[in-house]
Amino acid sequence: MNLELILLLCLGAFLLNLPFGYYRASTRKLSWQWFVAIHLPVLLIIILRRMSGLSWQVIPFIFAADIAGQLMGGMIRTGLRGHQTAKELALEEED
Repeated sequence: MNLELILLLCLGAFLLNLPFGYYRASTRKLSWQWFVAIHLPVLLIIILRRMSGLSWQVIPFIFAADIAGQLMGGMIRTGLRGHQTAKELALEEED
């Protein structure tokens, strides 16, 4: 397998998920916006993996990068203050 291509795809998955994780942290859990923020980048990553010709064996690595990007984006949104709901964040922004 091409290690450079795998690392590039993992980095792309991580970077792609940062803004989606940021957005997800501001939505109500299990809302349609929350599902879109989680699943839309997965669809894009699947397309990139298929176009790159990599096998299914790299999926766990890409999945780990995907989750890391979502979590890091959410941590950036909350400012590393811990888990807050969208309602709590909206109340803080109003003040």
